Amino acid sequence: MMTMGHSSDPSGKEGHRQRLRERFCKSGLVGFQDYEIIELLLTISTPWRDMKIPAKQALQHFGSLRGVLEAPVEELCKIKGIGPVNSIGIRVIQEVARQFLKEKLAEKPVIESAQAIFEYLYHSMRDLNIEVFKVIFLNSRNQVIASEDLFRGTVDRSVVWIREVVAYALKHSATGLIFVHNHPSGNPDPSEDDKEITRDLVYAGRIIQIKVLDHIIIGDNRFFSFAGAGLIEKFEVDFLGLRMKIVSETIVSRSSRRNNGTEFF
Repeated sequence: MMTMGHSSDPSGKEGHRQRLRERFCKSGLVGFQDYEIIELLLTISTPWRDMKIPAKQALQHFGSLRGVLEAPVEELCKIKGIGPVNSIGIRVIQEVARQFLKEKLAEKPVIESAQAIFEYLYHSMRDLNIEVFKVIFLNSRNQVIASEDLFRGTVDRSVVWIREVVAYALKHSATGLIFVHNHPSGNPDPSEDDKEITRDLVYAGRIIQIKVLDHIIIGDNRFFSFAGAGLIEKFEVDFLGLRMKIVSETIVSRSSRRNNGTEFF
């Protein structure tokens, strides 16, 4: 007689669950499909059952990993095989993650790369069905002071008011800014609007002596970095060229007025 009822695994399902755990221990969630992440979560509360089918059904029902993680407990319970214990477990994990990120932000982490920002924000932004424009405010050591979702747009455009960005930057006494927004289409390539907005933000930053470090667009498992593509530097050079042109034109204009005797000071 079997005392535990789990010593035999003719279907190999325990081996599958063990492989999921080993993959996670080795490299985190890299390479995991969304249903596998849900399956891994479900096996924490239900370690002896095959949770692949409930995981796939939950993903199909709620539309995305984010949808599953944010679903109400009573809605999760309706998925066959999940039940109240797993439903509460998923919500607990979601709330713990939120609290962790909140406390992590309070520690003022140092921003080191666009890749780090992508990994930090990817799971929270990739499944949004509208564009959300986020601003990360930094101090002189590139430590995070605060992060704000300033604008929400339609599925194909986000309206950014530069004066509001400037107002929040001054409010937080920021010396550096990083902009992040998502493309619901999954394609992170910048549109002409994205380029123009970024250029104008770089210009505004130069005027008030706040440096724009990057603008990152999050797509489906990939991202676009304006700094990485050399565009932030290009916009800064363009701004300096424009300023030099204005100064030069002003000097020429004043010289002309002096020669014509129309300038007295």
